[in-house]
Amino acid sequence: MTRRPVIIDCDPGVDDAIALILALRSPELDIQAIVTVAGNVPLALTQRNARQICELMDRWDVPVYGGCPRPLVRSLVTAEAVHGTTGLNGITLPEPTLPLQERHGVSYLIEALQNASAPITLATLGPLTNIAAAIIQCPQILDSVAEIVMMGGAVTRGNITPVAEFNLYVDPHAGRVVFETGVPITMLSLDVTHQVLTTPERLAQLRAVGTDLSQVAVDLLTPYGVSDRETLGLADAPLHDPCVIAYLLQPDLFTTYGAEVTVETDSPLTLGQTVVNPRRAKALTHPVQVADTVDAAGIYQLLQDRLAMRL
Repeated sequence: MTRRPVIIDCDPGVDDAIALILALRSPELDIQAIVTVAGNVPLALTQRNARQICELMDRWDVPVYGGCPRPLVRSLVTAEAVHGTTGLNGITLPEPTLPLQERHGVSYLIEALQNASAPITLATLGPLTNIAAAIIQCPQILDSVAEIVMMGGAVTRGNITPVAEFNLYVDPHAGRVVFETGVPITMLSLDVTHQVLTTPERLAQLRAVGTDLSQVAVDLLTPYGVSDRETLGLADAPLHDPCVIAYLLQPDLFTTYGAEVTVETDSPLTLGQTVVNPRRAKALTHPVQVADTVDAAGIYQLLQDRLAMRL
């Protein structure tokens, strides 16, 4: 089996934690490192939460880096109402002993991509601050990026404003930098992740796996998404970030179309909106692949299978 080299950039976060569990349980992925960014909660918590999940998974081989503590231009906006004050609402894990790497996450990204022996996929689960900062400092690293697969954006409806998705709203300027590079990007927007709902039946199936790890997942997902249900009128809680890992493992669970994507950075009313224009796709060397449908049952079956996997 040829393992896919991946760097995960994230802001754990409940759904980031589920995504990390899925990734760390997937031998198809050669996870080079986890780089954390401020987003769902401040950086001091996102880097701690990432290390806690690595220890939970007994993955002492995966280094964790701390990246940018705030967006490029704006003040930080966080989402404790969704993820709890620690970012991992529903569970309490021991303080991590896995060390945080001394090097800044942006410096690591630059060096790792400059020295890569094969192109690396960047899986981004949070604001794109680290990725943009690395590109600004060293644009040549794009030659070593196989693809960016991101959870972010909204085609029809936002979740933090009427038109903006949280990750792009937190750092729209970073998002604009990344989308303007022309590097291959697959965007898993709210239009897809809002189809992947943690129903009581799916939660029961995860609980039925009967392992300590599946119970952790259930404890995380049980309180998660209450605010989304209340404010967005969703029937159940959407599972955003694990869709990125699912795409890396089973892209056939999704359908996509090509488009030009631009991030709004100037208007206070529509800040962070992703403007998706399929008509411009043919004019681009690498149009963004925008996911539009997903096999939600397949996502949960994949998660269930990996939680049950014996390594």
